[in-house]
Amino acid sequence: MSQPGSVKLENIVKRHGSFTALHGIDLEINPGEFFAFLGPSGSGKTTTLRILAGLEPVNDGRVLLDDVDVTHVQPGERDVAMVFQSYALYPHMTVAENIAFPLKMIRTPASTIESSVKEAAAKVGIEHLLARRPGQLSGGQQQRCALARAIVRKPRLFLLDEPLSNLDAKLRVETRAELRRLQRSLGVTTVYVTHDQEEAMTVADRLAVFMEGRIVQVGTPKEVFLRPANAVVAAFIGTPPMNLMPATLADGQVSLEGASLPISGVQVQGTRDVTLGVRPGDLRIADPVQRDPVTPDQGAPARGIPARVEFVEDLGDSVIAILTVGSQHIKMRLDQHADLQEGQQVFLTFAPTAAHLFDRQTGERLPSA
Repeated sequence: MSQPGSVKLENIVKRHGSFTALHGIDLEINPGEFFAFLGPSGSGKTTTLRILAGLEPVNDGRVLLDDVDVTHVQPGERDVAMVFQSYALYPHMTVAENIAFPLKMIRTPASTIESSVKEAAAKVGIEHLLARRPGQLSGGQQQRCALARAIVRKPRLFLLDEPLSNLDAKLRVETRAELRRLQRSLGVTTVYVTHDQEEAMTVADRLAVFMEGRIVQVGTPKEVFLRPANAVVAAFIGTPPMNLMPATLADGQVSLEGASLPISGVQVQGTRDVTLGVRPGDLRIADPVQRDPVTPDQGAPARGIPARVEFVEDLGDSVIAILTVGSQHIKMRLDQHADLQEGQQVFLTFAPTAAHLFDRQTGERLPSA
C-alpha cells in the first residue's frame, strides 16, 4: 500500500478565457488527513480537486505531492484515486469487474485482483453484490461500488467530489460516518469536496472555505465555527447560519435599534461601524422587567434588542423563530418548551462573549483583545 501523501498547492491560478476561476490558491494538506473543500457552487473547490487529480491544467502555480512537483504529470501517474459525483460506473460490467478495472489497467495478476476486489468490497459492505450490475443497485450501493473501485489500488491520495449528493438525507448521514471510519482504517490522505457545511464539519480534520475562487479561511471545523475570519464565512457556516446586523461599537458596547449591549474580547479604539454577528442558539429573550424603557426624557437604551416574532418553526427537539429586527429577518434557536407566538414583541439579548464583530466595510473580523 502507498504511504499517505502530503499535498501542497502553490499560487494556483486557473483561467477559462477571460474568467479567472482560481485566484492564487495556496494550501498544505498533511499526510493521512481528512481535508474538506467547502464552499457554494462556483467557488472553485471542484476545479481545485480536478487540478489535484491532473484532470485540469493550471495557468500558473505548482502542485506538489510528497514534495515532488506533479503539476504537469498525467493523472494515471499521480497515484491518485477519485470518486465522482455521478459515480461513473461502467453499466455493462458487474460490480466485481468495476472494482477490478483500475487493477487491470496496471496489469495486476489475476490472482491478486480477485483477493483485492473481495477485500475492497468487504470494506464498504458490498461483498454480497459482486455479481450484480450497476443498474441493479440502489444509489447507496452504487456509491459504495465507486468507493471500492477507488480504494482497491490503495492510492496515496483519495479525492471525493460531492460523493453523497445523490443520496437521500437519511442515507447521507449514515454514509458520511462510514466514510470517516473507512478513511481512518485506510489511513489515506483524503480530500473531500462539498457545499454542505454540516457534512464538512462532521467528517473533516480540517477544511478550507472557498469563496469566488479564493480560500478565505483554513482551520479545524471548530476553529472555523467559533472564529469565522470574515462575515462571508460567518454567514455560510452554521445551521441556521449566523445572524449579521449593522451596529455601532463604542466603549465595549454595541448599539443597534435603540439597544446597547456589552461585548467582550474585541480590541478597538473609539467609535466604529461594525457588523454584529450572533448565532441563533446564542440569542436569548430578555426579561421585560429588567429592561430600561426608552423615554423621550431619558433616552436610556433598552437592555434588549426590540424584535417581532414573524414565524415559529417547531422541529420537535427545538424551535426556530424567525424575527424582524429593524428592516431585516434574523433567526433564533430555542428549546422545545419555548412559548413564542407569531406577532409577539420581544427583546433579545446575548452573552458578551457570544458577539462576533466584523468591520462594516471590509467584512473582516475585528482583532481580539
